[in-house]
Amino acid sequence: MDIFKAVLSLQPDAKFSLTGNEYENLIWFAENEFHPPSKEEVLEEAQKLQQEYENNQYQRDRAKEYPSIQEQLDTLYHQGYDGWKATIDEVKNKFPKPLDTSTQMPYNT
Repeated sequence: MDIFKAVLSLQPDAKFSLTGNEYENLIWFAENEFHPPSKEEVLEEAQKLQQEYENNQYQRDRAKEYPSIQEQLDTLYHQGYDGWKATIDEVKNKFPKPLDTSTQMPYNT
């Protein structure tokens, strides 16, 4: 869990210092115009962000596998839309979106 990212997700304009990755090491600066989030709120947000990161692994995997833009344009020119779509679908099928276990539908990411 990344405490730094969680704090910024909850309070994008927060002014603070953090040594390490523990809530107890957070130092809030006086110029903040909000009530700092609680440890529970920060840890919950960190867990949420970690879950989103893990749910989006397929996107990082796909990005490595997709042909370059130049190769995709060449495929479009020589094989048309259907040829290009077949190439892209190969990668999408290799790395499908994960299912939300509560709905059995792909995550909306």
